[in-house]
Amino acid sequence: MRTLKRMICAITAVLAVAGATAGAAAVREAYEPMPGADAPGPAADDRVHVLKVGSPGARQVVVLVPGQFGAAGGFAPLARELAARLPGTQIWAVDRREQNLTDLRGFRRSPDRAADYYLGEHYRAQTPQTVPYVGQWGLGVELADLRRVVLAAADGGRRRVILGGHSWGATTALAYAGWDFDGHPGYRDLAGLVLIDGGVHDAFAGEGYTYRLTADQADARLAEIAGGEVFDESLTMGRTETFAILQQLAGKYAAALPDEPSAVARHLPPGLRPSAQVTNEGLVEWLFVTHPLVPDISVNPAYTSAAALARALAGPVPSLFEWYWPNRLSLDLEAADPFDDTRVARKLGLRLSHTREIDVPLYSFQSGLTHGSANTAAAWVVGQSRITDVTYAEDNAMTHLDPLLAAPAKNTFLNTLTPFLARLAGQ
Repeated sequence: MRTLKRMICAITAVLAVAGATAGAAAVREAYEPMPGADAPGPAADDRVHVLKVGSPGARQVVVLVPGQFGAAGGFAPLARELAARLPGTQIWAVDRREQNLTDLRGFRRSPDRAADYYLGEHYRAQTPQTVPYVGQWGLGVELADLRRVVLAAADGGRRRVILGGHSWGATTALAYAGWDFDGHPGYRDLAGLVLIDGGVHDAFAGEGYTYRLTADQADARLAEIAGGEVFDESLTMGRTETFAILQQLAGKYAAALPDEPSAVARHLPPGLRPSAQVTNEGLVEWLFVTHPLVPDISVNPAYTSAAALARALAGPVPSLFEWYWPNRLSLDLEAADPFDDTRVARKLGLRLSHTREIDVPLYSFQSGLTHGSANTAAAWVVGQSRITDVTYAEDNAMTHLDPLLAAPAKNTFLNTLTPFLARLAGQ
């Protein structure tokens, strides 16, 4: 079956869409809890939260899943612009059940009171000892939760659902499509897939990450989790949650008092602390432009301003980052990367038995982070499946976060995704 490939020129797309929503009215927005699946832990944690942007009467819903350490607030600027451009489409950004563990109450206060609450350690913190059951929150739990969201968005078949995700959220979206939900293939719930700088089958190879887990390696990782290594601590700057707290505090000060001397900089670890005095907005630029902790959490100021980034960071709810990421979810997503019903996948309970049957339209965008591997991986998925309608787009000057936060007129991702969604909606 011949594959339809729409290679989109970034400049043409920007010219076609830029300014389309200038002066557009604010769109409707709500952040709501939704029932999740039954899973290990208290029943109160069997829920997720969803940021819903756009008309509740829309006939098409785009459900978006954040990447590693990402949260629903990262999609807020993008969701508002998409909903304004496409009135017949509503955007749902999902906060995984891990966000039930966070204490974001302090961010509703003034910057100084929020700083006292968090830096004074008055907030509710979690540890592997307080929430050991998080060690069992893997991909199966996430997809069971996500299916509740997808079916709610579909509203009994009255609405079309497009499922997408950023980074490992794109991996999650593809896993959903290829998953077996007790005899029901996940892709049959969907009218399309949107991959934002991520995916499967070496999508991150250009960044230097390839995943080829053996059964012995999976066993070793499971033993580590069972032994108490419940949380992924790759962004730890103190406690597990310290990174997310400091970033949100930096954003809150920068959004409220951009030109004041930074009140947060001195609390950063020595290796990340500015060598000279900076303003609150200057600290945000330092953290995400000048001296980012990892390339995945940087922005290009030609696309994303420090002020826009500060607003996204400030929240207060939903936030831009998760506090607690389960190691079991990392393990499962790595095991899902071959996108096949492998021995390791079966060992971990991953139900990837429908990956070659997927037949819905697919959109894939890549930034400069992966040096071409994200779209190459998407093309592999297309070649191994029944997908015949595929759109590829790219902007190698953009960073991994820019597609979510860039100014609309400059956002190549937004300006190429819009016509794809409009076509699926029949607009």
